Amino acid sequence: METKELNEVVETKPYNPADYHRATLEEYGYKEHKVLKITWKVISILLLIFAVVMLYYSVIIIAIQSFNASDSTTEFAGFTFANYANMFSKRIVNESILNTFKTSIIATAIATVAGTLVGIGIHYLPPKVKSRILLLNNIPLLNADIVTGISLMLIFSLLLPINKHIFGFWTILIAHVYFIFPYIVLSVVPKMKEIDPNLLDASLDLGVKPIKSVWKVIIPAIKGGIFSGMVLAFTISFEDFVVGYFTTGNGYNTLSIWIYSSIGRKSLFPGVYAFSTALTVFMIFAIIIYNVLKNRIIMAKAKKDIRKATGGKR
Repeated sequence: METKELNEVVETKPYNPADYHRATLEEYGYKEHKVLKITWKVISILLLIFAVVMLYYSVIIIAIQSFNASDSTTEFAGFTFANYANMFSKRIVNESILNTFKTSIIATAIATVAGTLVGIGIHYLPPKVKSRILLLNNIPLLNADIVTGISLMLIFSLLLPINKHIFGFWTILIAHVYFIFPYIVLSVVPKMKEIDPNLLDASLDLGVKPIKSVWKVIIPAIKGGIFSGMVLAFTISFEDFVVGYFTTGNGYNTLSIWIYSSIGRKSLFPGVYAFSTALTVFMIFAIIIYNVLKNRIIMAKAKKDIRKATGGKR
């Protein structure tokens, strides 16, 4: 009788998880490996620091050298701002800088106009033809700079019987347009995919001529891609050395070519370090200002949209 009452009590007792033993992860054979985790975390941080340092090592060295009182690159004689004050004191350096800007700006302008029109035209081609054209467009990108430079040099050399002084501004300009042109096309074509495919047809149906439709409708819609491609093309043209080295001549030197020739003669002007550092700092501030202004414009547009949606109550 007592056993029966005891069983009834046990059966009616409510379930309580605390009455049972909970197995730990260690009992299942799990090991936390705290030392291994800490070691991997330290190694990952060190690898990140090493990657950043190696990425900006050359920029840091040039920045340090720009304040060096000595012309020698192997010793730091003292801290000075004289290199910044005298960075435009040498005529040949000024000419090289002006040649670099002139070549890059003109080449970028030509490549941007031509690349934009070609990119728009490629977008409206049949898929098979479009893929083949883009494949041809990518060849200059995948080709080595030295191969491109030598190939263009050989092509220009065929014109030497016609003009013995052909090498110079025009040859290096054509070469720069040639290898930065594909970057514009690759920036425009993806942007064309984002716009309404019926946008051009709609403008033509409204009586707008094709050329005016491209100028007034298509280009404003893809101006972001055009601008990004233009900036990328200018940067690549500005820092080019290999292609320009093989296609220039008759004393026409860009800054990179002049630096290379000066290193060979061991007569590198220290003001070049100052100019390079100043240009780097300027570009950093330009990027920061651009991003700040862009964020402000986005925030202002978002607030304006909220006010419209709420009827001006916010």
